[in-house]
Amino acid sequence: MSNPVITVNVDEKLAKNKMVVDEENAHIVIREGVKVSDPEYMKLVMCCPAALYKIPADGSEEPIFDYAGCLECGTCRMICGKTILQKWEYPQFGSGVQYREG
Repeated sequence: MSNPVITVNVDEKLAKNKMVVDEENAHIVIREGVKVSDPEYMKLVMCCPAALYKIPADGSEEPIFDYAGCLECGTCRMICGKTILQKWEYPQFGSGVQYREG
């Protein structure tokens, strides 16, 4: 008896979630002066499951970050909360991710 092949399309699952963005209050803020060449920033690029931390295609040293798609997993807080992040907190009540499917 062979095991069935199970495939999961992460993009399809994430697309079912609803994001309510609090435009007035960013719940994650990067410290000023952070550069993409900083090894700590590269940890965020490689570890964020929502891929919110990016490297500019034009070679600029300014990080690209948008908290709007945050999954609130806390990965960035755990790996760089004391080095790169100025602020990390859960979004205010009524904002943030609303999971629709596990």
